[in-house]
Amino acid sequence: MEILGSRVLLRPTQLHRSHQFYRDTLGLAIYREFGGDDTRGIVFFLGNGLLEVSGRTRHPPGDAIALWLQVRDIRAEHRRLLDTGVRVLREPRREVWGLEEMWIADPDGVRIVLVEIPEEHPLRRDRRPLAAADE
Repeated sequence: MEILGSRVLLRPTQLHRSHQFYRDTLGLAIYREFGGDDTRGIVFFLGNGLLEVSGRTRHPPGDAIALWLQVRDIRAEHRRLLDTGVRVLREPRREVWGLEEMWIADPDGVRIVLVEIPEEHPLRRDRRPLAAADE
């Protein structure tokens, strides 16, 4: 299978409320919008991925799905999100695997893991041999 594109599809219980959360509260940039007023779908940029918030469901997914979002400064995001009234499930802390993580939830309870990768973490290091990195 050759994958040419992809996105996560999220069906909220209240479409407008979720659009506001992802667009206004989290501040995600919009890739595209489609549909009419009551059925509008919005596709948001997620760094190197996309999140489509469209349609509706009666039963929220809750913690059956989670979004992993890397941020530059997790402490600043923590303060900003607290000020906007976002439900923080877990305060920022360093995990045993070395990442700074904080957990929040969207209006339907979808868990969002905010992650900061510290400078010294292997994910930040160029693992290529020195000669290859200089080319």
